[in-house]
Amino acid sequence: MLTFLPVAVLVGSGITAGVLFAVALSVLPGLRAMPADRYVYTHQLLGRHWDPTMPVIVLSSTLLDILLAVCTDHDRARPLWASAAVLLLVVSVVSHFCNVPLNRQVKTLDPERIPPDWQDPRPVWRRWHLLRTAVAVAALAVNAAALAVSV
Repeated sequence: MLTFLPVAVLVGSGITAGVLFAVALSVLPGLRAMPADRYVYTHQLLGRHWDPTMPVIVLSSTLLDILLAVCTDHDRARPLWASAAVLLLVVSVVSHFCNVPLNRQVKTLDPERIPPDWQDPRPVWRRWHLLRTAVAVAALAVNAAALAVSV
């Protein structure tokens, strides 16, 4: 079973990094270019299926990394699996406490009735997203290194 876990964690962290990278590369610039009403409407459409899919993938990968760190008999891989778990946990924390609250605010808006005092969350959301993207890519790299030293 332990031979399957490194592949599973690599797939999970790869999906996480890939999704976040794709959003940073393509979705974010598109959303930033939109007027407020189109942004709110599009954001509401795009956000429908992220929960619970992405949290499950990120947290499952985190748990697999912890399990690998505890159960591996490769001393050089142990700190790498543990580091990857911490990095994925950071992705989850940034998502849950920084991006998700902003998403919830946007979900409450009527795209046709944006309040005149509306505070556009896109710049703040982008900063948090870029942070979690960089951390997710780092987690993927660390997981790949852990797998490489385990072979």
